[in-house]
Amino acid sequence: MADRIVAITFDDLPYVSAGSNPSTKAAIDAQRRIVQALQRAHVPATGFVNEDKVEALGPAGPLLLAKWNKGLLALGNHGYSHFDSNDFDAGSVEWEVLKGEATIRPMASSAGRTIPFFRFPYNHIGDTEPKRAAIEKLLADHGYRLAASTIDTSDYLFNNAYERAFAKRDRAMMRRVERAYLDHSRIQIDYYAELCRRVFRREVPAIMLLHANRLNAATIQPLLGLFRSGGYRFVSLSDAQSDPAYSTPVAASKFGPMWAYRWARARKVKVDGRLEQEPPVWVGTYAGETP
Repeated sequence: MADRIVAITFDDLPYVSAGSNPSTKAAIDAQRRIVQALQRAHVPATGFVNEDKVEALGPAGPLLLAKWNKGLLALGNHGYSHFDSNDFDAGSVEWEVLKGEATIRPMASSAGRTIPFFRFPYNHIGDTEPKRAAIEKLLADHGYRLAASTIDTSDYLFNNAYERAFAKRDRAMMRRVERAYLDHSRIQIDYYAELCRRVFRREVPAIMLLHANRLNAATIQPLLGLFRSGGYRFVSLSDAQSDPAYSTPVAASKFGPMWAYRWARARKVKVDGRLEQEPPVWVGTYAGETP
């Protein structure tokens, strides 16, 4: 088997919940479980931070981020808010980028570290070519590289269902959601690996997109196990994006597809996105119901 590698990333740090008012206790518990699992397994990971979520947790926010500023863990910028660049001009995007540094930039500097990566919420990197180019330039001007992602599991949808089951104290449903999520993740890992091979005719380092939520805190160990059973080894985001594939230009789009779809378009490789499996219908239905 060819060498398979993957970088693990988490968005929406310190914590994202289904409601607008995050529970400090839930955030602390989720971060403890995620960070401990990564540390025990010696897995590098990058956590992308929304500064407004740091503020929402008060004094606990920076304390939780400090755990991502040491060892194999690293901080990344996800903007001040979970904004949609499709609705912003370049100047407003720059404001989000810079205000998103309020906590993480001095924190990293105090440890002799930098913040090399910025990831856009929704993976919206510019809906027109002039905006995409302007965004790329402003990121470079501020010392950032655009963080890519190649594996999407719709974990936010599963988490919404999981949060609903948690609120109802329905442990049977929580276990059902966990199983469905892990089954879907296994399918998506294989699907996107094959999609990358179709575009480049070789293995390409994978970048797993996760979110700092209750579901991933509960399933992080078996999630890492999915990669181990698939023959993957874990590397940093910088190592993954050092592969030449990540130098392939990507075009503007109002959508936020994973990078293999963007590469396929750039390299004029025909792929059929309809072959990608959607999450089970019941998960979305349950997630959308009122608790």
